[in-house]
Amino acid sequence: MLLVEDDPGDVVIAEEALKVSKLESRLSVVPDGIEALRYLRRENGYAEAERPDLILLDLNLPRKSGHDVLAEVKADPSLRQIPVVVLTTSGADEDVARAYDSYANVFVTKPVDFDHFTKVIKQIDDFFLTVAQLPRREE
Repeated sequence: MLLVEDDPGDVVIAEEALKVSKLESRLSVVPDGIEALRYLRRENGYAEAERPDLILLDLNLPRKSGHDVLAEVKADPSLRQIPVVVLTTSGADEDVARAYDSYANVFVTKPVDFDHFTKVIKQIDDFFLTVAQLPRREE
């Protein structure tokens, strides 16, 4: 799983949620949109990066917005099958519509409460990595 998140507090919550879940999800974290695309394309220090089964993407990122990252991922034939969950503080109708127009798989507004946020991360992990059938991973 790749988490694209610039807020260190939200990164800690995601890491804690995955630790307490029964699943052994490997979480990689990048702090902005430029680094996300480098990671996914295995560029600039990410040559050994493992292709994620799932991307958790914040929209409000420095250097390159989550909307731009989503559009590039879904336009790239080698990346477009990776499910992208937009996980952001924005609940604006425009952001929701734009994310789905760019082929986000799910749009989730981040809960402000720690316990609820932890539960949401665990539910996303449970669904995508145990319930949903994903395309076979290509290395």
